[in-house]
Amino acid sequence: MDFVTSALLVSWIAIALLALVVSGLVRQVHQLSKGGVARSTGHLGVTPGSPAPHADDLLAEGHDTLLLFLSAECRTCGEVLAEADRFAGGPAADSLRLRAVYAGAAPAHTGGAVPVTDHRPDLFTAYDAIATPFAVLVGAGGRVVRSEPLGSAAALSELLPEPHPRPSQPRSA
Repeated sequence: MDFVTSALLVSWIAIALLALVVSGLVRQVHQLSKGGVARSTGHLGVTPGSPAPHADDLLAEGHDTLLLFLSAECRTCGEVLAEADRFAGGPAADSLRLRAVYAGAAPAHTGGAVPVTDHRPDLFTAYDAIATPFAVLVGAGGRVVRSEPLGSAAALSELLPEPHPRPSQPRSA
């Protein structure tokens, strides 16, 4: 067999293998778009209305608490924590307490307004936080209000209450 024939044969084999790989990817995308990997319960996290696990360890008594399940390796998690710090240092922070939870070691978080709990993989299991960032809003009574994955810091902003506008000062004449 000469060089040209060998090159053509290897090229056709490579094309056939590439076609098999692409067809597998197309099948997976099709299955994902149809919801083929959805969980049987249809809901992620703790079911709203149920008691919050480990409430004594995590929640601010008498206040709504937003638990943020984060990962040190996740860039979006860092953005979510930065947004949470901005909120916690602002005027609306009295209405909602925040807490960041990490399964492993938390990244350096010096000067942050959000308390951090790390090395708690048991909390990820208890709250069914299968992806990060993940948010669980717990009411003052210790019951879960919302439980959902966050795709961005903007998604966190939608969960946070709006700061109350300050009343306008009357002008002196």
